Amino acid sequence: MLSFLKIRNLALVEDVTWDLAAGLIGVTGETGAGKSIIVGALKLILGERADRSLIRNGQDACTVEASFHLKNTSAIDSVLEEAGLDPCQDGELLIKRTISASGANKQFVNCSPVTIQVLKSLGEFLVDLHGPHDHQSLNSRERQLEMLDKYAGIEEMLGKYQAAWKLWRTAATELDELENSERASSQQIDMLKFQANEIAAANLKPGEEEEIEARHRIAANGARLAELCGSITSRLSEGEGSIIDGLRELGRSIHELEKIDPATAAMFAGFKSAQIELTELESSVQDYAEDLEIDGAELEKLESRIHTIQTLKRKYGRTIAEILEFLAETERKLAKMENRGEEIARLQKLVKEREADVLKLGKQLSKKRTDAAPKLAKEVAAHLADLGFKRSVFEAQLAALPAPERNGLEEVDFHFAPNPGEPSKPLRLTASSGEMSRVLLAVKSALARQDVVPLLVFDEIDANVGGNIAEAVGRKMAALGATHQVIAITHFPQVASLAQSHFVVTKEITGNTTRSQIQSVSDEQRVNELARMLGGSAESARVHALSLLKGASA
Repeated sequence: MLSFLKIRNLALVEDVTWDLAAGLIGVTGETGAGKSIIVGALKLILGERADRSLIRNGQDACTVEASFHLKNTSAIDSVLEEAGLDPCQDGELLIKRTISASGANKQFVNCSPVTIQVLKSLGEFLVDLHGPHDHQSLNSRERQLEMLDKYAGIEEMLGKYQAAWKLWRTAATELDELENSERASSQQIDMLKFQANEIAAANLKPGEEEEIEARHRIAANGARLAELCGSITSRLSEGEGSIIDGLRELGRSIHELEKIDPATAAMFAGFKSAQIELTELESSVQDYAEDLEIDGAELEKLESRIHTIQTLKRKYGRTIAEILEFLAETERKLAKMENRGEEIARLQKLVKEREADVLKLGKQLSKKRTDAAPKLAKEVAAHLADLGFKRSVFEAQLAALPAPERNGLEEVDFHFAPNPGEPSKPLRLTASSGEMSRVLLAVKSALARQDVVPLLVFDEIDANVGGNIAEAVGRKMAALGATHQVIAITHFPQVASLAQSHFVVTKEITGNTTRSQIQSVSDEQRVNELARMLGGSAESARVHALSLLKGASA
């Protein structure tokens, strides 16, 4: 359930912390007071697109924070694990989102930064939000099939089917492309052979380019290297002014100094090692110079190899690794073209095998759906009767598809007849807006046991219905509140009176500043709010409000 919702600087809200309980939560308030801000805040938590115009006038950013306390976190933990985050601790999940006027938006889950996609993935398991137009989702056959599958409890079975279907379609597409493509021309094969032979003839090895360039650098600068070595050895040891001769003279002076004052010996302790190191340096430079070979043939060979590599890089890739990858892909294409008949036969066999897997799993899905469809229809019809459709007809009709599709071997179409004696027709063709809202609520009620989403939000779905029906809608929401946390944003006192907790959104104007607040009401305050919603004379409205509350508790 949603434990609390904090909203700061969002539209008319300056700073609100909303603490929520379980069951049905009624939210009321005058038109324009800011009830829609609650839905807007939840949508931000669920990862919906952020609009900077939502930021309160005069502020740099708005923040929304939500804390969920969950009984079962397995699905949530899977999303967190995929995002590289730790699982929930003690069932607590904290989501925070900040929208900045500068565009530097941030979102966090349990204090760790995340992407918007993570919020969207989490939202699928946290909140099911229905607005005044969301009943239109019932017009979608795909959405109807999702509802039937949820009722049948076959989501895992559907996942296995979809994985098999994807493998089948991938193989079938590959086969179609191969069969429908023109037979590879001899020119195409010749070109592939030329490319493969050109690369293979070079006998490239990973990492050789760096080694060859280093060798070429030395070979190309052999004369200069020899000149530098000669200069170094000359300065070190040749002539009276050489460094080593100078060190010998320096050594004699140090030796005499130490004889006169032995205490100076420590001062020159490193001199002898330095003298030895310079002598060894001279020897090393001489050895290096003797090993230098200015070989014109070797230089030409290295330059030819570099030219070969550069030519291949211009044609086939930026690096030797990419060139070798190009070679492997070319050889695969060549083998495929040269063995086209064998490849077609292999794919035909594979497609048949995978199609058989799809049909086997699809028939299992069909059996479950065929069993579940009349049960769902019967349960929805019972809920519809509670919502004023005493003798309506509701059916979940299955129709076989001409070929296996991603979601199975059939499609479902919800049919509805609101009045007795009328033939049922597709729901999208028969139901009015008010009727569709009640059908949606009936379907959600039928799915209550299977629906693991803890929070249901109904934003004025009771619009376009009368008072008596509104009470039935409220009672159905209250029944949902036994298994879910339900937030009902409503203009109907009949619905609000049935809520376990009741909140009122108000708008306060101070000077040129407007603020929306949300506060819990009970006892006398609640009676006053229901009376306001009822209208009419003050006394009669209060009597009616008390009657509604008494009826709700009965």
